[in-house]
Amino acid sequence: MSELPDSDSTQGAPHPRDTPVLYGHAAAEAEFLSAIAHDRLHSGWLISGPQGIGKATLAYRIAAFLLGDRGGGMFGPPDSLDVAADDPDLRLIRAGAHPRLFVLKRGPNDKGDGWKSQITVDEARKLKGFFQLSAADGGRRVVIVDPADELNPNAANAILKLLEEPPPLVTLLLLAHQPARLLPTIRSRCRVLRLAPLGPEDLSAALTQAGAEPDAGLSVLAAGSVGTAIRLSLAGGAALYAEIVRLLETLPRLDRAAAGRLADSCGGRGAADRFALFLDLADLFLARLARAGIMGTPATEGAPGEAALLARLSPDDRAARHWAATQQELQGRARHGQAVNLDPAGLILDMLLRIEEAARIAAPA
Repeated sequence: MSELPDSDSTQGAPHPRDTPVLYGHAAAEAEFLSAIAHDRLHSGWLISGPQGIGKATLAYRIAAFLLGDRGGGMFGPPDSLDVAADDPDLRLIRAGAHPRLFVLKRGPNDKGDGWKSQITVDEARKLKGFFQLSAADGGRRVVIVDPADELNPNAANAILKLLEEPPPLVTLLLLAHQPARLLPTIRSRCRVLRLAPLGPEDLSAALTQAGAEPDAGLSVLAAGSVGTAIRLSLAGGAALYAEIVRLLETLPRLDRAAAGRLADSCGGRGAADRFALFLDLADLFLARLARAGIMGTPATEGAPGEAALLARLSPDDRAARHWAATQQELQGRARHGQAVNLDPAGLILDMLLRIEEAARIAAPA
């Protein structure tokens, strides 16, 4: 059986522990360093923000900093989380072998051919052995929970107990894409570092570092997320989004033949990934439609012709509200269709026809 890829990394990109430079989050690093300087190192930190923007990279930088006991010295508190590339603690972290670092993440499923959908209490119980072994080593210990959104109820309660009664010299770094999903008691016991999506320059630099080619259209679709940009690039997301835009340019009278071809291409045998990608991109297009009616046509396009299409289909706030309601409706229908295993091509075609109906109401010719 082939080895599973890491559940906490993006295919096609370096693992966060191996990422040398963190772009776009100097303010969050400065906030953490300020806490160190004022002797206010909390036992629990919640690093929140959209998926793929660098939360895990920041967590590993903090871990390397803390495990090397760099909280001060004769020259006062440090002004950077940077650690030398040959630092022994960093080398152990990058090898996945640091005895005082534990990464709590999803474990393999029962078949061993994929990952569980949640972080279970069985994984959380491994922390007991970690604390027993690492205590003998001395020094500070770090636990990274990646992501805390995926803790099941029992695992979440185990983490809550740790936050309520943290062992000595232990720092917990909880990553959260959607912190509202966490127990309020977990959130209340953590100091929060909020990370924002990357700006265009930082996103471009981060993509270059990850070995990906920066692309203007992908950058728009990724909304400041390096991970999303890389996933879209590998899956052909820019090309599929351009295909969706070209089809919807025929609104308010949809090209039925083209719609059928697109639905068939996303719903045939072996097209599960393209089907999932279509659902994500259609949802993104509807969200951009709703936003355009409120905030005006965006300055950047996810595909050629998109700006003009958004302006035509969502000219005002009335249209924006209708598109927002349509987005919610189609999200629900997509979830239901997937749950009951509806034919993917039929589900997509139904969605496209409902978008056609919505266009005639939101932007009548």
